[in-house]
Amino acid sequence: PVSSGAGGGAASWAQQVHQLAQPMTPGGPDQPVVPWKPPVDDPFLQAARAQAAARPAGLAKRFVARLIDSVVLGALVGAAALPLFSRARTHIDAKIEAAERSGETVTVWLIDATTAGYLGAALVALLVLGVLYEALPTAKWGRTLGKKLCGLEVRDIESHEAPGFGAALRRWLVYGVLGVLVVGVVNVLWCLVDRPWRQCWHDKAARTFVAG
Repeated sequence: PVSSGAGGGAASWAQQVHQLAQPMTPGGPDQPVVPWKPPVDDPFLQAARAQAAARPAGLAKRFVARLIDSVVLGALVGAAALPLFSRARTHIDAKIEAAERSGETVTVWLIDATTAGYLGAALVALLVLGVLYEALPTAKWGRTLGKKLCGLEVRDIESHEAPGFGAALRRWLVYGVLGVLVVGVVNVLWCLVDRPWRQCWHDKAARTFVAG
């Protein structure tokens, strides 16, 4: 039906559109008119869409991020293990000196109970510092220092959110153990052939991928 205007005649098209745009309130036509505004997308919804649309990061960025993390972690472990290596060297030098003084042909083993203990302590320092530098930041923010500088994030393969601490810890332990066993090179290079998420073995173990 055509509504009537202020003078009793038919309202214009613009007036009818304006009337339809007014909210249906019980106050009647004397209520103030609220101007119509275009809907604004929820920022949380925008973040969720961007998160769901995440894609695997480029290999060059991943390499730079891993290089940064390796240098930082290596410096921390080196600082923690330096006193241990100094003691191990002193111990080995003392064994060599004792063998020379004996005047006999003696086999001096570099690895014994003492040096093995120092080596084990250095490995423990590597694992502990790795948890503090790699696992905790990955679980809390989804990235380490190197990944932050390169604009990368570690995300769960299903939820596309930062992995939990258990997954982040598993990710680091698999990476660290494989690195100690010298298989870490194959692990890191595996993302070159993996599809579609370009995962390394430690990513597969934790069900994560690197987004960027």
